[in-house]
Amino acid sequence: MQIRYKLDDMPPFGEFVLFGLQWLAISIPGIIVIGKIVGGLHFTDPSAQITYLQKLTFVIGVVLVSQVLLGHRLPLIVGPSTVLLVGMIASAGFDPATVYASIMVGGSILFLTAVTGLFGRLQKLFTVRVVAVVLLLIAFTLMPTVLGLLIPPGPVLPHRCMSFAFMLILGMFIAQRYLPPIWKSAIIFFAMIAGSLAWVIIFPSSGLHSAPRGLPAFSGFFHEFTTRFSVAPGVLASFIFCFLGLSVNDLGSIESVSVLLKLPDMRQRVNRGISLTGLANLASGFFGVIGPVNFSLSPGVILSTGCASRFTLVLTGGLLVLLAFSPAVLGLVESVPPVVIGCVLTYLLTFQIAAGFATIGQEEKGFRLESGLVVGLPVLMGTAVSMLPARILGTFPLVLRPVMGNGFVIGVLVAFILEHVLYRE
Repeated sequence: MQIRYKLDDMPPFGEFVLFGLQWLAISIPGIIVIGKIVGGLHFTDPSAQITYLQKLTFVIGVVLVSQVLLGHRLPLIVGPSTVLLVGMIASAGFDPATVYASIMVGGSILFLTAVTGLFGRLQKLFTVRVVAVVLLLIAFTLMPTVLGLLIPPGPVLPHRCMSFAFMLILGMFIAQRYLPPIWKSAIIFFAMIAGSLAWVIIFPSSGLHSAPRGLPAFSGFFHEFTTRFSVAPGVLASFIFCFLGLSVNDLGSIESVSVLLKLPDMRQRVNRGISLTGLANLASGFFGVIGPVNFSLSPGVILSTGCASRFTLVLTGGLLVLLAFSPAVLGLVESVPPVVIGCVLTYLLTFQIAAGFATIGQEEKGFRLESGLVVGLPVLMGTAVSMLPARILGTFPLVLRPVMGNGFVIGVLVAFILEHVLYRE
C-alpha cells in the first residue's frame, strides 16, 4: 500500500482540486438516489422535491466539512443513511413532522450515548453475527423499494424495464471487474449518465423524468423546518432500532479507515465522529431531511488514489453547499430515470451484502451451523415482513405498524434473541 499524501498533508493545488472533484463525483449519486426516493415519499409536487434535495445536499455538505475538521478528522465521505430509509418507508402514511421528530430524538440519543461513554457498553450487543445481520437486512429489506424503481409505471412494458436493468447492472459489474482502481470509484457517476442516455435512446416515448420548468439558477431553501414536535410511539420505536443500525454503520466506517491508516488515537476519533453524527441527525430532523452517516467506501478510494488527505474533502463539502443553492443544476441531476436509480441502488446494496458476508467470515472459530441459524432466521423474517402486501399491513394497529411492518426492526429483534438468549455463549 502506497499513500502519497497522508492524513494531514495538503496536496498541490492541481491535485487538491482533482481529488476534491473525485470525492464530489462519488458523493452526489448517493445523495440523488436516496433524496429522490425520500422526496417522492413525502411530496408529489416536483418543486417541493427539488427543495428537499437542496436541503439534503446542504446538510450533507456542512456535516462533511464538520466531520473532517472537528469530528473524526478522517478522509470519510458522508451521505444519507440507507438504514433510515428503511424506517421512512415503514413509516409511510404518517405525518412527516412525526417522522423527522423521531429522527431528531434518535440523533439526540446517539449523541448522548457517545459523549457519556455509554456507546462503548452498547457495542457489546453488536457481536460479529449481529453486525452481519444488520448489514444484510439493510439490503434485503430495501428490495421492495428497488423493485418499484426497476419496474416503474409508464409506457415501457415491465419485461423491457427488467431487461434494460439487467444489462445496465451487468455492465456496472463488468466495469467494476476490469477497470483500473482509480476509475472504479466513479462507476456509479458514469452509470447514471450512460444509463440515462441509453434509456432515452432505447425508449424515446418515456424520456427523462421531467424536472419543473423555470427553476432558478440560485435560490434559498431555509423554510418549512420541523417546528412542530409530533411523536408517535410506533414510529419512534422503529427509528430507535434504525439508529442502532446506523451506529453500527458509522462505527464500521470510522474503524475501517483507522485500520487502513494505523492511527493511534482512534477511541477519541470514534467518540467525536459518532457524537457529531448524532448532532447531524438532530439537525437533519430539524431541516426535515433524512439523516447522514459516514460511508464505508472511503478505504477503497484512498487505496486507489494514494491520497489520504482529509483536506480534499473540505473542498467537496464546500462544493456541495454551493450546489445546494442551485435548483436548476439539482433539477437536471434529479431527472435520472427511476430504472437507472434502481440499478444504482442494486449495485450499492450488493456491496452491502458482500460486507455482511465478509463480517460473518471474521468469526474466530470459523463459520458454524449456529452462525448460519443466528444470521439466517432474522434475514428471512425481516425480508418476509418487508414484502408484506399493503392490504395486510393495513390490518395492523396504526401504533404498531411502523414496528411490526418494519422488516429491519423485526430482523434485528430476532437476531438479539437468538444471539444473546437462545444461542448465547
